[in-house]
Amino acid sequence: MYAQKTMFESGNELAAFAAKQINYHIMGYFPITPSTQIAEHLDYLKAEGEHDVMLIPADGEHGAAGICYGGALGGGRVFNATSANGLLYALEQLPVQSGTRAPMVLNIACRTVSGPLSIKGDHSDVMYTLNTGWIILFAKDPQAVYDMNIMALKIAERVKLPVIVAFDGFFTSHQKRRTQVFEHDHDVQDFLGSYKPSFSALDCESAVTIGAYMNEPDLLNNKYQLHLAMEDARNAIPEIFAEYESISGRTYSVTTCYQTDDAEVVLVILGSSFDTAMVAVDKLREKGKKVGVTTLGILRPFPAANISTCLKNAKSVVVADRQDSYGAGGGNLTIEVKAALQDIGACTPVISRVYGLSGRDFYVDDAITMLEEGFKFLGASSTRRFDYLGIYEGSGETQINQFFAPITEDVSRPGVTSAGFNAQTSKMEVTGGAITDLAAMPKRIAPGHGACPGCGIPVNVNLLLKGIEGNVVLLFHTGCGMVVTTPYPKTSFRVPYIHNLFQSGAATLSGLVEVFHQRQRRGEIPSGDITFVMISGDGGMDIGMGPSIGTALRNHCLIMFEYDNGGYMNTGYQLSYATPMGARSSTSHVGVAQQGKAGFHKDTPQIMAGTNIPYIATVSEHNPMDFIRKAAKAGEYSRRFGTAYVKALSACPLNWGDVPADERAVIEASVNCCYHPLYEIENGVTTLTYNPEDKNKKIPVSQWFEMMGRTRHLSKPGNADMLDQIQAEVDRRWARLKARHDSEVL
Repeated sequence: MYAQKTMFESGNELAAFAAKQINYHIMGYFPITPSTQIAEHLDYLKAEGEHDVMLIPADGEHGAAGICYGGALGGGRVFNATSANGLLYALEQLPVQSGTRAPMVLNIACRTVSGPLSIKGDHSDVMYTLNTGWIILFAKDPQAVYDMNIMALKIAERVKLPVIVAFDGFFTSHQKRRTQVFEHDHDVQDFLGSYKPSFSALDCESAVTIGAYMNEPDLLNNKYQLHLAMEDARNAIPEIFAEYESISGRTYSVTTCYQTDDAEVVLVILGSSFDTAMVAVDKLREKGKKVGVTTLGILRPFPAANISTCLKNAKSVVVADRQDSYGAGGGNLTIEVKAALQDIGACTPVISRVYGLSGRDFYVDDAITMLEEGFKFLGASSTRRFDYLGIYEGSGETQINQFFAPITEDVSRPGVTSAGFNAQTSKMEVTGGAITDLAAMPKRIAPGHGACPGCGIPVNVNLLLKGIEGNVVLLFHTGCGMVVTTPYPKTSFRVPYIHNLFQSGAATLSGLVEVFHQRQRRGEIPSGDITFVMISGDGGMDIGMGPSIGTALRNHCLIMFEYDNGGYMNTGYQLSYATPMGARSSTSHVGVAQQGKAGFHKDTPQIMAGTNIPYIATVSEHNPMDFIRKAAKAGEYSRRFGTAYVKALSACPLNWGDVPADERAVIEASVNCCYHPLYEIENGVTTLTYNPEDKNKKIPVSQWFEMMGRTRHLSKPGNADMLDQIQAEVDRRWARLKARHDSEVL
């Protein structure tokens, strides 16, 4: 056996450690809880100089899958990780990768698929992949996550199919266990051997066309070949498991049975619940009840023969599903087990129980209850073939509780309003805005939210809404702003509110806007105005950039407001395209081989300017009057002319590493160094609304960076070149803005 050492790590960390030892060519990734830690830890190891894997931050999970697919077609070894709706966003790409026989490894830290939103673990995501043509391994503990990640690549390259390594989100992904890992990376690489792809998009001497259009008979044959490859995997997986045992001493099987030989009732269960169920089996055995439990190490190819062998002596079988295939009378595992038993002609009754949804804990008593259900079916007592475990009865009546009086049009007109559009200047005029007017505007977001001290989100959103009179409907992308204001069953909002995922917010709101106008035209709802506002941040204008641009190009009557906190804060501060160059994050570590984020921050206002929408503005909480007047203009533009975009730099003291009480000064410094200049673009004409040079307040970017822990390291020796690059880029953007301000055509 190869030399090994003991580590105390989580499943996520061990997946990353295995990837580091394999030394993949690339990892395309996008953060989503609870799989994010894999990319974070791999980046940490990169910063320490322990591997050469290139981590590529995608614009979303669909993009991450595309990055990996492209890398695989170039003959590279590629790696990815995701969860829940992120997996579903990438789902379109999965059959492409298997259908063109592109081997790669994807880790799925299994999590609830929303809506409504839940970040807890169950198996409702991985079951969507059953028909994608991917091999699926299922790890029950962190040790298996490490081992299966190594074996998965060998399996993938042996049969030319991509492989998923699935494991329980939070239960396995985050719980630390004592595990054995190979001491030397080269031993892992020797086990895998070199990879020689069957074809490569980089081979210009033997050019191939990949993913060509196929008609019906050709496609039929292609899918048959995919079927044959999966059947090859059925034989290859046990062989590679055995080969791995010879170098590690650890045994893996496609199914694992415990006390099933003479069991009258057998429980079939996946993942980390298996260990809990074994304890329940021991307790019932002590009472003389013949019970057993089995789990699966692979879901595809489904080990029908193996599971049938485990269940051959059972008088009843209980299948526990951590998801439901709604309307099918059982989850996907139940359906597969029933089919396997039918294939061998068994008449064994199968009882299905859905349990543990959204991370609900699974206890020994729960496993005992399930096993007892199997005995009830055999005895005089009756039990339902299909049911949920642990549900509670509702009242049968839906009651919508309003915790606050809603903010309606009659109480939201204190005097900050548009004086109309000036055709001569092509600008919107604003009147009002005295302190008394602003104080009179009620807050659409009530106090009592769960934001961190110093968080800029509620500050910026409330400032925006102070400038918008009348009825308002809000849509929030997923993110910190959404999470801290809407913990079921309570809400902080005093106006209508919708949540949708990062990538779909702008499109969703545009649909609502058009229904509003259509229903008014048809006389179905009263006439009058509503201001529709999408609130985005935490990277929402990365993964949501495409739909946002599409919405802007269609010029729907709405406002897009971005609270730019410079990262994916709701998942623990991974870098986004808005993160400053050189900033430390959990996917841009600082170490001997890496000094924070490598690229410049995204200039979203200028991207939106390319769509030619009527109004674009940048705002800052340190200048509330400028902020509110621009909000009023954005509201009027959105009601009369189309899409408006407003961006605020939003402080996040937890991840920026500064003092909450100083946030206003930190934001002011970002404006004075021209990293976040204040300007507006009305009908294509740029106007600077604040010039720090005129006030003799302009400072270098380094002075702003010194105020934050995430960038303070750039002042240390050896980072001067990066700091000079950042200053040069900020100066270039500032010079272009001044040139546009001075010109009527730029």
